[in-house]
Amino acid sequence: MLGFKFLGNTHVPHRKNTAAMPAVKMPPPKEVLLPMGGQIGAPSTPVVKAGDTVKVGQLVAEPAGYVSSAVHSPISGKVTKIEPYLCPNGKTVQAIRIQSDGEMTVSEEVVPPTVTDLDSFIEAVRKSGSIGLGGAGFPTAVKLDALKKGGIDTVVINAAECEPYITSDTRTMIDRIDAVKEGVLLFKSFAPTVTRIVFGIESNKAEAIASVREAMADVEGVCVTVLPSKYPQGAEKIIIHNTTGRIVPEGKLPADVGVIVINVSTLATIADYVKTGMPLVEKTLTLDGGAIANPMNVTVCVGTPIGEVIAFAGETKGEIGKVLYGGPMMGVPIRSLDEPVRKTTNAITVMTREESVKNDSTACIHCGRCVTACPMGLTPTAFSKALEIESKEDKVQRLEEYKINLCMECGCCSFVCPALRPLVQNNRLAKGVVREHHDHMKDKK
Repeated sequence: MLGFKFLGNTHVPHRKNTAAMPAVKMPPPKEVLLPMGGQIGAPSTPVVKAGDTVKVGQLVAEPAGYVSSAVHSPISGKVTKIEPYLCPNGKTVQAIRIQSDGEMTVSEEVVPPTVTDLDSFIEAVRKSGSIGLGGAGFPTAVKLDALKKGGIDTVVINAAECEPYITSDTRTMIDRIDAVKEGVLLFKSFAPTVTRIVFGIESNKAEAIASVREAMADVEGVCVTVLPSKYPQGAEKIIIHNTTGRIVPEGKLPADVGVIVINVSTLATIADYVKTGMPLVEKTLTLDGGAIANPMNVTVCVGTPIGEVIAFAGETKGEIGKVLYGGPMMGVPIRSLDEPVRKTTNAITVMTREESVKNDSTACIHCGRCVTACPMGLTPTAFSKALEIESKEDKVQRLEEYKINLCMECGCCSFVCPALRPLVQNNRLAKGVVREHHDHMKDKK
């Protein structure tokens, strides 16, 4: 047992209805839409144009910088349009629309890469289009570049999957455990400074824990840390602390404390690419929520319209209200059922109209529950007060004194607030105020 206090203070309903359900593969859609951005990093640059014929696994957009990722076609067919697309984060990027020819012809580009050392391993990861599949979407190859600088001794495999409903990572650890093990062996072979690989898995996933332990029993330097089932165990800084005891300081990265964090499904995807040469073109996700009559784990082509995924599961219960990319704690509402499945889509949560009604908030009663629940030890009510300060400079100074940039927007504060105050939304607004102020000061210089 690790000799420190585990972070993560909030008990949320598990609702892991699909934990025992292997993923069902959905037939390819007639059309896909591939946005060039929306996750962390610069939007990708299309290398195809309207009218071009493409095949499965073919590169259709290349990285537009160091922190960017490649995009590949999940179907064979014709590029019908390159159009503007409004991302959930409010940014507009280009998106490639591809109409299927019904053939699913695999591209000649799909060949296993030659991996002989760390450099070729990282290059393979870069060409695979792999990003953080747990939700953030940070390009994986950029993370791995830290291995070249030395000082990285630990890889943490993030398999916490702490949000309600979501079980896609759980099924990866059970159904794709061979690929998970192959991913671990790749790090063992090509990352010479790494001496320890730690899986962080919540205690409510007994079958997954047993699967990983059995698979890794003969691999030296690999262990499983069973984490308390308290949200948000999957947050990067939280899982680093809870598996290694190390603390990532404000403004620093995991690499600064000798750690790289990889999502378990990302790990399996990397292994599959090295073995087959097929890049990241499909995604296993959990479809659940109060409006879903038949919840399931489903493997779909990236770019598939969400409405078609919902229809694949059959009839719904009641009127659909809010639909989320992700889970109910950190998920982002979609504007339309035409929105596409993205690389980062680990779940689609479909709520009923009744579940989607926003209750009116009341005055803060100063109960302190938000402070107790915050895994980073922050004071959300102080951020709300600081936002009321008229002077922009004083407002920013106060927010930074209260460490607003340590907020992960996990939603714990809003979840426990008896007055139903929009605390996480206020925190997000406050971070935007600080970011805008510093951008303005840079422009003045």
